[in-house]
Amino acid sequence: MRNMRPLSLPSILASAIFLAASLASPLAAQGIVVDEGTFSVTERGRQVGTEEFSIRRAGIGREDAFFANGLIVRGTSVDREEISPLLRATPPSGVAAGYQVRVQGAEALELQLTLLGNRYVAIARSSLGDEEREFPARNNTRVLDRDVAHHYYFIRDLREGEEIHVLEPRTRSQMNVAVLRRVTDQIQIEGRPTEARKLEIRVGQETRTIWYDRLGRVLRVEIPAVGYVAVRTDLVG
Repeated sequence: MRNMRPLSLPSILASAIFLAASLASPLAAQGIVVDEGTFSVTERGRQVGTEEFSIRRAGIGREDAFFANGLIVRGTSVDREEISPLLRATPPSGVAAGYQVRVQGAEALELQLTLLGNRYVAIARSSLGDEEREFPARNNTRVLDRDVAHHYYFIRDLREGEEIHVLEPRTRSQMNVAVLRRVTDQIQIEGRPTEARKLEIRVGQETRTIWYDRLGRVLRVEIPAVGYVAVRTDLVG
């Protein structure tokens, strides 16, 4: 990750306005719901919050897109944090087309990730001031932001041995993600045994595991390095 050549202010503003308009358009609120639900989130065995989300597919032709939005609530009334991500991705694979996230709480942040040709430009605003970063855009780039379980929907079809480029916007970082194993498994969801597809991936130096149902919906996410576990609490058949 490194700073790149500066963009002109008109270019940045125009791109940010265009992205915000496309993500917040009525189209994003319509279309076909491909998944929606709720996760319970724990860290090192302690309940820390919930995640509510919705993923829709809308548009025709070049306007065809996934729109994924959510609300992650962490902490208590004293140290409450709310994370509101909104992702636009290109079907069918889910390559990132644009992203914005707002964090309310002690680490307040507003971030806009815009695709400009062969690069993504991230503009962040926090208590530390304004920051601009740039990342390469590849034909397999996904967004897997920190603490956002439903983003793993967009890697559901990866094959064993496949490797992709991933951005983690809130930490302004990028990494290569490799699929280590893809097997059939069974897990408990809402006390019911559920057939699942288990995907093990390597992200940097750590391993993460994701379980999906037969429709590709995320059932469970585990990140052992930080003790993170997100489990679906709505009934999934």
